[in-house]
Amino acid sequence: MSQRLAIWLNALALYAIAGVLAAAFYFQLVHNELPCPLCMMQRIAFVAMAIGPMLTIAFGPRPRNYGIVILAALIGAVISGRQVLLHVMPGDPGYGSMVMGMHFYTWAFVCFAVALAASGLMLCFEDQFELRLAEPEAGTIAKAGIVIVLALTLLNAAGALLQCGFGECVSDPVRYELLQVR
Repeated sequence: MSQRLAIWLNALALYAIAGVLAAAFYFQLVHNELPCPLCMMQRIAFVAMAIGPMLTIAFGPRPRNYGIVILAALIGAVISGRQVLLHVMPGDPGYGSMVMGMHFYTWAFVCFAVALAASGLMLCFEDQFELRLAEPEAGTIAKAGIVIVLALTLLNAAGALLQCGFGECVSDPVRYELLQVR
């Protein structure tokens, strides 16, 4: 696999992560589905997972970039797996909306598992790590993915601040704490 192909596959992964973050933020704003603390932690894991592709786009493929994705995906899988197990009992309605028959936290678990498998597969193609005299230049579309993920990260952080205020987040949020008139 060439370095150029590795960069483009990482850009595709970055846009997939951006899509996940955008979908979560969309449901939060448009459908007023405030994320629970576990949901927020899953969003943080997705942002941490995006660091690997961002580094690959900026500096070229390195094994450590995939290692970052693997570690973040493992943490995210544990968090989302915990939430799945919290709602596994028959008759439990789960938390939040369902998309194609599964809750967001179940989809998050699937996404983290796919990221683990994809990162492991990418590590098998060692020729992408060979030293070249000229680093392949990432295209504008790949670099735009970095900006999009960073913007979504800032928006999600602002949403978390509005929701939780400067205190502890409630386990079943129903309002934005900083927007309440007292």
